[in-house]
Amino acid sequence: MRILYALFISLFFVVSGFSQTEQLAKNYFDRGEFEKALHIYEQLVEQEPGNPEIFFGLIATYQQLERFKEAEDLLKYKVNNTANAPHYLVELGHNYELQQKREQAEQFYKEALRAIESRPNYAFSIARTFEKYSLLNNAVTAYELGMKMNPDAEYHIQLARLYGEQGEIEKMFSNYINVLGNNPGLLPGVSRIYGQFITEDPANEANIIFRKLLLKKLQEDQNILYNEMLSWLFVQQKEFKKAFLQEKAIYRRSQQGLAPIMRLTVLANEDDQSETALEILDFIIEEAPLQEVKLQAHQLRLNILKETLPPKRFSEVEAGYKELFETYGTGINTLSLQIDHANFLAFDLKRGEEAVAILRQLMDQQLKKLEEAAVKMALADILVLEEKFNQALIFYTQVQNLVQNDIIAQMARFKVAKTSYYKGDFKWATIQLDVLKSATSQLIANDAMELSLMISENSLEDSTQTALKLFARADLLDFQEKRKAAITVLDSVLTNHKGEKIEDDALLKQAMLFEEEGQYHKAEANYLKLLQHYKNGVLGDNAHYRLAELYATELEQPEKAQEFYEKIIFNYADSIYFVDARKKFRKLRGDELE
Repeated sequence: MRILYALFISLFFVVSGFSQTEQLAKNYFDRGEFEKALHIYEQLVEQEPGNPEIFFGLIATYQQLERFKEAEDLLKYKVNNTANAPHYLVELGHNYELQQKREQAEQFYKEALRAIESRPNYAFSIARTFEKYSLLNNAVTAYELGMKMNPDAEYHIQLARLYGEQGEIEKMFSNYINVLGNNPGLLPGVSRIYGQFITEDPANEANIIFRKLLLKKLQEDQNILYNEMLSWLFVQQKEFKKAFLQEKAIYRRSQQGLAPIMRLTVLANEDDQSETALEILDFIIEEAPLQEVKLQAHQLRLNILKETLPPKRFSEVEAGYKELFETYGTGINTLSLQIDHANFLAFDLKRGEEAVAILRQLMDQQLKKLEEAAVKMALADILVLEEKFNQALIFYTQVQNLVQNDIIAQMARFKVAKTSYYKGDFKWATIQLDVLKSATSQLIANDAMELSLMISENSLEDSTQTALKLFARADLLDFQEKRKAAITVLDSVLTNHKGEKIEDDALLKQAMLFEEEGQYHKAEANYLKLLQHYKNGVLGDNAHYRLAELYATELEQPEKAQEFYEKIIFNYADSIYFVDARKKFRKLRGDELE
């Protein structure tokens, strides 16, 4: 036993020492000390002639030293004495190419390709060696020849990648589609690759090619995979109605259920395609086998109607809630719907007392912690709307205690800070915001830092915080959806506190309110004034981006939009708007986006 143990230890140190020596040779090579690397590699090859890593390390070192004859002799020895490695022919060709002997190199490349005809199983190693030296055309030929000679060979994914590198978009798409036909589980990964070529523009060449290939495939084979890919394409193009047609076909022919169609509803609504979203929801309501799914679709439908219908038609929404409560009741199963209804009564119909009564009645039921937190959060929001700040603070604090380790608790703390800010208690607001700067939710942390910075900057030069109190009042009026009143308060800030630090905040806030009121030229004037006087301030990128968006959409001045997107690219590289601005700038300029 002791002898075996001693032998094991001895072998361990031999292998370990050998590995360290090989690493030393690589280090010399990487530092350009090729003579030192050569001395070690030559010794290592003698000790272990069958090790490919060492062999190719020696070949590369010879080539760096331009000792091509030694490299050639070694490679020819391998070609003549290794029956199962025709890829050495490619290595020999590369050795000649390094010497600018193109004709001789081509001879060996062709010989390597001919070897596939008799030994197709070696297509992969030969193709990979061509790839190693960026000989992509030869690599493609090797893979194609391998599949021709051996119908069972599967190199579509390798070919697709190479076609993509060559810019052969149609061949790339076609091969990836073939890959997915046999391996549908690869769809998420392949979709990420497609995403490098597909854009939002349906007229983009790659989009057109991809759509035609998929439609042709569907004619040949009714595999729902092709419907899924078409749906994905239409979603990228924001053509949600067309995506819906594909998703309906998938639903009819599979057991996938309605979840993908429900996700499509959300995407369509987020892109302001509310009519399509409502059409999809009507389909879900009709088809859903479960009452919970029908209820969820009904609830989402009412939320969209609240956002899109004019106030004079809110009676239709209220009737919709009444009908759902008659059908599904007012128990725990409709808790979320009842919270939505309370918010609708308070924020849209201005019937706050009725909304509070509904939520207080809900609190009397046997609720789980998360359910109780949701009800109390909604109740607190409505109490803020009614300017009953102290009561609201009590409920927000109770939410924090109910779900201490949940993101809802962080949101409740932020709302404590915002409520304190509304009522002018900036000191307590700042204490809460300082805690939230390290919140796990990046969105909450960013909002906390932004509000904290605004309070601190506007408290330094005005110890009475008069302007800040006015600004907070405007913020509250905006929360209460009293935008005209908020604009008037901000007029007071801009008139009576001109030149003070708060002026840039007031200009930006008022411009955003002007936009919501459809007063786009007034919004433009505010943004331009902000940039004229505060272009180097912290709100510079905000103003540039919002102005660019205003020109691109409502004012329909794409040249000006392009100008302001470009200013973000060159002057605000750290801005959160940078990536979006660059994308939109390139689109307006007419670039082909990847």
